[in-house]
Amino acid sequence: MRVNPDNIEILVVTCLGIALRGITSLGSYSGASTPPMFGDYEAQRHWQEITLNLPAKEWYTNTSDNDLLYWGLDYPPLTAYHSLILGKVASKYLNSSYVELYKSRGYESEGHKTFMRHTVLWADIFLYIPACIILVKAMDTFLANKKQRLCLLAVLISYPGLILIDNGHFQYNNISLGLMLVAIAAVLQDAYVWAAFFFSLALNYKQMELYHALPFFVMLLRVSLNGNTFAHKMVTLFKIATMTLATFAMLWLPWLKSKDLVMTVIHRLFPFNRGVFEDKVANIWCSLNVVYKFKENVTNPEMALICLTTTLLAILPLNAHVFYKGQKNTFVFSLFNTAIGFFLFSFQVHEKSILLAALPAICLLPHMPFCAVSFLKISVLSMLPLFIKDKLCVAYFAMIIGFTVGLRNLLKIDYSKNVKIQKILDVLMVVLDIFIIIISLTAIFVPSPASLPHIWPLFISVLCCGGFLLLLLVSVIYQFGYEKSLYKIFYKIIPNIS
Repeated sequence: MRVNPDNIEILVVTCLGIALRGITSLGSYSGASTPPMFGDYEAQRHWQEITLNLPAKEWYTNTSDNDLLYWGLDYPPLTAYHSLILGKVASKYLNSSYVELYKSRGYESEGHKTFMRHTVLWADIFLYIPACIILVKAMDTFLANKKQRLCLLAVLISYPGLILIDNGHFQYNNISLGLMLVAIAAVLQDAYVWAAFFFSLALNYKQMELYHALPFFVMLLRVSLNGNTFAHKMVTLFKIATMTLATFAMLWLPWLKSKDLVMTVIHRLFPFNRGVFEDKVANIWCSLNVVYKFKENVTNPEMALICLTTTLLAILPLNAHVFYKGQKNTFVFSLFNTAIGFFLFSFQVHEKSILLAALPAICLLPHMPFCAVSFLKISVLSMLPLFIKDKLCVAYFAMIIGFTVGLRNLLKIDYSKNVKIQKILDVLMVVLDIFIIIISLTAIFVPSPASLPHIWPLFISVLCCGGFLLLLLVSVIYQFGYEKSLYKIFYKIIPNIS
């Protein structure tokens, strides 16, 4: 029996991705042995404890059995259901002490770590990696050849940022992002009702998928109005709306019995009292905070209004363009541009939220490979302070160096069809790689001055913010179809290289 070579290559890339995740899982995780709150690892374990032992109506409510100040559940219902399933598996088949109410707080053991790490790996194997394969097949019209298909799949599966956060730091971004990738694939394949379903699932797993919500809403509305007759338009719109509402209703059913319960969940999902940003994050407000202290001079409601205004100003023109053009490549560009717009300007941004822009950036590899790869590398650098805190420096260097070498040698990307520009971009990419390594080594090994204890995280966040702004500008130029003008400017700025 003859085996399809394409399937062998997909299998090899998949196995590589699983191996990278498995090796990363052997390291430390968020909050390891750091009482009293521990970290995200404990948060995920605690949610299993709460959902297993309490009725659904109490999952988001502060009670004597559910202290919301101790990692209160603040993700949508699908995350809660996922936690409940994992809690049942842990209690019934492994060790009930993993999720025992009250007594399991801060529980740590090698057996429990193995269980928790495997839950992330299962999500990778059964959801995220299949979603990557589905998306690559759906993007076939944008890919010139087999090499591009393999490269796109390899980058999707081996992107260091997602592996370091999910399999290192410890989260389940692979679930919401995997569902989002399937939704993109559905749009590209004209399966718009399925796109509404899968994106609704993604949004109900993590509310941060709002970063992608507007492009999906605009694109699905646009295709609903493409019908030849009014009746056809209304039928398409009805199908998409019904699928979306039915999915939300099914997932929110335990809380729909009371308006107060619904509002309780919503308040947990959008905690405006936390402030405009946490820690040092590579967005506009953290960078400007160096010269003007927003948290000290602007109230949370005022800051939320400022963020809302600037975010809408950044993203509405992009999505109006999607509605006007109604093209799939424009939709893909808007996913990245809108997500990075949210990250740079919105309220309550975490450093890990850059993953929401990174996955759409990978989808832009066929269109602007140099900028997409540059963004991915800078995005990993922007999370370095978190990796240092989690003691994941070895995994960070191994992943970022392996990613760079893999792209350069195993799956060499042609950044431009023009030979001269290709040479220039090759040099710039080497400069970027060296720059990232130097900054990373400095942040890890050079102690901060006593008077400026957060200098390196702040320096990294401001630097990466500048890079994100520049790459957003370039991507917007591509979305509006002015990339030829960009190349003309590029020729004038950069001298010719023979």
